[in-house]
Amino acid sequence: MKACIDIGGTKVAVSLADVTGAAGHGARPALQARRSEPTAKTGDPGALARQIVRLVDEACVQAGLAPTAVTTAGVASCGPFVVNSGQIELAAPNICGGLAGPARGLPNDWATALLEAPLRQRFATLRIENDAAAALAAERRWGALQGLDHCAYVTWSTGVGVGLCVDGRVLRGKHGNAGHAGHMFVSDDDSALCGCGNLGDVEALVAGNAVARRWGGDAAAWMAAARAGDPAALAHVDGMCRVMGRMLYNLVVTLDLQRVSLGGGLFWHHRDFLLPRLQAELAGRLPALTSGVDLVAAGLGNEVGDYAALALVA
Repeated sequence: MKACIDIGGTKVAVSLADVTGAAGHGARPALQARRSEPTAKTGDPGALARQIVRLVDEACVQAGLAPTAVTTAGVASCGPFVVNSGQIELAAPNICGGLAGPARGLPNDWATALLEAPLRQRFATLRIENDAAAALAAERRWGALQGLDHCAYVTWSTGVGVGLCVDGRVLRGKHGNAGHAGHMFVSDDDSALCGCGNLGDVEALVAGNAVARRWGGDAAAWMAAARAGDPAALAHVDGMCRVMGRMLYNLVVTLDLQRVSLGGGLFWHHRDFLLPRLQAELAGRLPALTSGVDLVAAGLGNEVGDYAALALVA
């Protein structure tokens, strides 16, 4: 049994998977004993790691296993990561309130959240990767990016994250932070504060948690109103798609991609409405690089985060 740990800015989910007999690329192991909670953001910087260990142990009990029987874990986590004394810590804008300060409204002053050091005390084998890069690996193994060597995975949820693959190699960067395109600037709009401290980056403008701060209400309500034809809501959503579309265009033309798979809660629940709007932002722009490039919904659906963690250790 492997522990699959998915850390997001809104929730932490853990599950167990038995990979025996499922080593092939086409065989997707079943997930078991899934547990999920809102991400711990109060207390000391070790609170998140303690929450993860508790949830894994509870999942083991649910599956009828002694917690000591599960010694391998894959961790797909939002980032960025920082390396402190050789161990990965999280400097995640939607978790660590010390990055942008009190104006961001997070209930802590953490500069980082502890991760690798405490988890290594629980698991003999541990692999931690950026969640979008891990989801890219899962989509290439079991989902919508199988057989592709030039591709990306994009999550549009509480935050905006990207995993990148060029020439068959997943890009990682010096600290495993390659793909943080959600913090690029594609607009002159600096009306929103990102959790990283930036004003007006992609995540600050279009992430799920930015909607309430910018317009009131929540993303689901705005999406529902836009789908119903409300002019103000439709203008907001079309503006969000322009920002995301520019980010996607930049990725496609910079890396010469074949396909981009999209997931994440905000996108997934409205994928039929959003996908053609995003595709339109590529259509006709520099056809030599964008013609034939597909934007597709994640093949692993709303389980992509769980399988992202599994892909690290399967």
